[in-house]
Amino acid sequence: MTKRDPRIPSLDRWFESAFGDDEPSRLGTGWGSGVSSVFLGSLALGAVVVLWFPGWLSTARFRPLYPVPLLRAVIEGVIALAFVAGAASLLLRRRKVLGITGCGLSLLAALLGGGGIESETELRGSATLGLDWFLLNLLLLALLFVPLERRFPQRTGQSTFRPEWTTDGLYFLVSHVLVQSLSFFILLPAAALGRVWHPEGVQAAIRSQPLLVQFLEIVLVADLAQYVVHRTFHQVPVLWRFHAVHHSSRDLDWLAGSRLHLLDALVTRALVLVPLSVLGFAEAALAGYLAFVSFHAVFIHANVRFRLTPLEPVLVTPRFHHWHHSAAPEAHDRNFAVHLPWLDRLFGTAYFPDERWPAEYGLADDRVPLGYLSQLTYPFTRRR
Repeated sequence: MTKRDPRIPSLDRWFESAFGDDEPSRLGTGWGSGVSSVFLGSLALGAVVVLWFPGWLSTARFRPLYPVPLLRAVIEGVIALAFVAGAASLLLRRRKVLGITGCGLSLLAALLGGGGIESETELRGSATLGLDWFLLNLLLLALLFVPLERRFPQRTGQSTFRPEWTTDGLYFLVSHVLVQSLSFFILLPAAALGRVWHPEGVQAAIRSQPLLVQFLEIVLVADLAQYVVHRTFHQVPVLWRFHAVHHSSRDLDWLAGSRLHLLDALVTRALVLVPLSVLGFAEAALAGYLAFVSFHAVFIHANVRFRLTPLEPVLVTPRFHHWHHSAAPEAHDRNFAVHLPWLDRLFGTAYFPDERWPAEYGLADDRVPLGYLSQLTYPFTRRR
């Protein structure tokens, strides 16, 4: 990655200037331990801040589910790992900025109380920023997908810190933190419909089914709704300006799927929730779907070369969804389903050539600008 590359946003450049060097990054050079130290130290500090302000920063619906003693132990362990990794980087690397930063973050987290902070037991209000949800997802998804992408890459030359990684990192942050605080708007359409139509007999019949059956029905209903919303965003010009932001990614990986304009994300979530809410599925089944979609939506964008041939007829795989992001003209407006590829075959929008992966991703006109804030305002700017 070079500073003269026009594909690199200013935030990418800042990180490159602050932490980059010309030393090798192979195993044993201190680069991996330094990056791990900064990553883990940042997570630990964020978790400590959540413990200090749980009423503002922890997600209300998840608070009763947390195994608090285990989470405190995990925070303490992450602080220790961050410090050890930072110390290893200090010993191995000529430029010490990664090691110093990682050790500094871990020490600050420890000085602020670590996992031992006593939080209030009674928390008022439910409007939060959901920082806990962001930190947990970032930790689990990064630990899973970064090694997979390094070991089984579809694009072998693509770095974890590829161009625009900071932009997609900001999208990941917003999708987990800010969207939680806007849950009122997401729930509004479902609540409005529920006030005028609540089929109690249908809801009772649905809830009487086993949770696994309900989960499979949720996947079907959600993907039908998502298919309609997704296709509409592609085919209505004013909506496409919002969704084009998602398709502006020229490199796909585990972070790229987070690149959704805020209004795109809010509208899609709100409309998908409507049939799920009206049909009255059990909370446990909905929670299972939330866990599934949190993993699957990341997986289908990941830079992994898994074929998963037996699953391809019934479940969207990375190769199927990568064609949705392809820059090839024949792949435009194809593969709208997020979970069930047979929906595209049913509605005549499937494009899935045997054996091949897309050669390029992104938009042919290249109109969407670089950077989170520029992309946030892009749909409201004058057409070029």
